[in-house]
Amino acid sequence: MKKKNTRNTKGRIVSAAWRLFYEQGYDNTTVDDIIYESETSKGSFYHYFSGKDALLSTLSYLFDEKYEELSGSFPENMGAIEKLVYLNGEIFRMIEDSVSIELLASLLSSQLVTKSEKHLLDKERTYYKLLRNIIVEGQQSGEISTEKSANDIVKAYAMYERAIMYDWCLCNGEYSLREYSAAMLPMFLNGYKASTN
Repeated sequence: MKKKNTRNTKGRIVSAAWRLFYEQGYDNTTVDDIIYESETSKGSFYHYFSGKDALLSTLSYLFDEKYEELSGSFPENMGAIEKLVYLNGEIFRMIEDSVSIELLASLLSSQLVTKSEKHLLDKERTYYKLLRNIIVEGQQSGEISTEKSANDIVKAYAMYERAIMYDWCLCNGEYSLREYSAAMLPMFLNGYKASTN
């Protein structure tokens, strides 16, 4: 039970921080604002985070919470490829609706220069586990080719998503991230479909 409360405290801090970053901007958000919004304490905040900058790497935590939520919402008859497209659309919708381009760019650039853990590449994330389960399921059902391993396909899919997010930041959001990916992702995934002959 204690573990759950711990996770809830950290989760409340992360969720409150990103909500505030989006609503009032990263620079205009203080640690005190985050503590107040998350209904936690200074001690709790500094138990998990060394300061506001440490929260930049928690965006992947927020994404994983969304993936956990989405993993239970697939219709029964949805195929593996459809699930991948659905997940991508929902996550990119969340990014457009609640993560500023500046903060996403900060996260991506921090992962390039960090000497410590690269959170976006952590194979223990819900993101990677969920992708792998979907792809293995697709390979077992004959929908996805087995010419490449599930791990290779997961890696390529994750690279695709990071590339699209990077380009969206680079272009300063001049197009809809979700709509552009909805047009491109099916073409990308086509290369991994099992041949029908």
